[in-house]
Amino acid sequence: MKKRLLLFALVSAAVYAADKPNIVVIMADDMGFEDTGFTGSEDIRTPNLDRLAAEGVVFEQGYANHPFCGPSRAAFITGRYQHRFGFETNPAYDPANTALGLDRDEITFARRLQDAGYTTGVIGKWHLGSAEDFHPLNRGFDYFYGFLGGGHDYFRIDLTAPVKEGYLQGLVRNKQPAGFEGYLTTALSRDAVQFVENNKEDPFFLFVSFNCPHAPQQAPKEDIARYAHIQDSKRRAYCAMVDIMDQGVGEIIQALERNGVRDNTLVVFTADNGGPQPRDGKTGGWNGSSNAPFRGGKGNLYDGGVHVPFMANWPAKFPKGKRYRYPVISLDIGRTAVEIGGGDPMTGKPMEGVNLLPYVTGQKKGAPHEALFWRGGSNWSVLASDGTKHLKDRDSKKPQLFYLPGDVSESNDLLNKQPERAAALRAAWEKWDEGNVACRLLGYKDYHKKRDAFYEQAVPEASKKEGYKPQLKDTFKP
Repeated sequence: MKKRLLLFALVSAAVYAADKPNIVVIMADDMGFEDTGFTGSEDIRTPNLDRLAAEGVVFEQGYANHPFCGPSRAAFITGRYQHRFGFETNPAYDPANTALGLDRDEITFARRLQDAGYTTGVIGKWHLGSAEDFHPLNRGFDYFYGFLGGGHDYFRIDLTAPVKEGYLQGLVRNKQPAGFEGYLTTALSRDAVQFVENNKEDPFFLFVSFNCPHAPQQAPKEDIARYAHIQDSKRRAYCAMVDIMDQGVGEIIQALERNGVRDNTLVVFTADNGGPQPRDGKTGGWNGSSNAPFRGGKGNLYDGGVHVPFMANWPAKFPKGKRYRYPVISLDIGRTAVEIGGGDPMTGKPMEGVNLLPYVTGQKKGAPHEALFWRGGSNWSVLASDGTKHLKDRDSKKPQLFYLPGDVSESNDLLNKQPERAAALRAAWEKWDEGNVACRLLGYKDYHKKRDAFYEQAVPEASKKEGYKPQLKDTFKP
């Protein structure tokens, strides 16, 4: 009898695991909206992303939670507005700072999936704190390969260089130093393939967190040469970077197919924010991206900063070739993942996203959200489900009102014509903002200035003299 019960338990567990979908989220970094084929690009080759989009669901109004990297990823990984826990700027890279990262009280949706029986992995960029407390393996992930800061050189590691933001620091595999060979994006893609190979027997969640096409604009010469017809050198390199990322996406999909798990795997592709654009006639900060047809770019609350490529593909459940038109946001990815994986989105601090499955299948009608909200310092934005958007952007200096379905470039300000509508949206934003706290992090530039000033003051005057030899009594005591 005991043997039969044990056998029944094992079979039941196997069936239960088989029913759980695998989940793969692929996120690009600083990518322009127009820079995939499925969003309109005519000069970058993205056949693998285009195929996923054609055979899945494209969210035509897909949004990131913030117009730049760290806060957007903090919201994504928790499924909660990052303003609820004061993560409103990019944290500096400082492995010694145990306060500079994702609030310890926040539960990542990777942790919720772990509790539901998933093996979890993140590959690539972290940017949610570089001290031990914030390490991915301490925040719900079973496996990590990548870098803890906000970016990295695509070809080299140089441990003799100044640390600064860690762009030349070594990579990390789990909690051990690691490196990479060749081109970084390709190395990350291949590691993602290996993760699939290693975990194909049980349900898994894999976050492929590319830093591509974030600066520096680097790609192998032979790949750049394939875009020789593009006149601008920065755009050429950018196109090659996105092309290589798309090839990596293809390798990950092939690994899912080769291991017989493709049909029951939800694959989501999006970006953390829009591509950086020229400002004040200067192109130095531009990374070669195009956010057409939208206004603005990284750092803006205009759609160019937050309206991103966003699509999902799940052969077993999602319709093929669907264009979903209501606004959705990156918060929804984690909530969808947790609910389809059998996890609990409400324990601890409840998730704020929406499970998109019943909406894309037509089981639920109407919009998933009455409104979406953004905040960045003194700037703010609210987007209603009908496409009416009220905001104050860093470049506008004053509030504006747009109706996006008829004005995607946000060029026709309706504020004077519809003041009551603007007032209602502003009231909704203020109600949402009541649940927020002030940003508790310094931006990385301000942080480095303060840290450098601290150490400058800590150096004894005697040590600045030529020929000085440090004495034990001169060492700095905190």
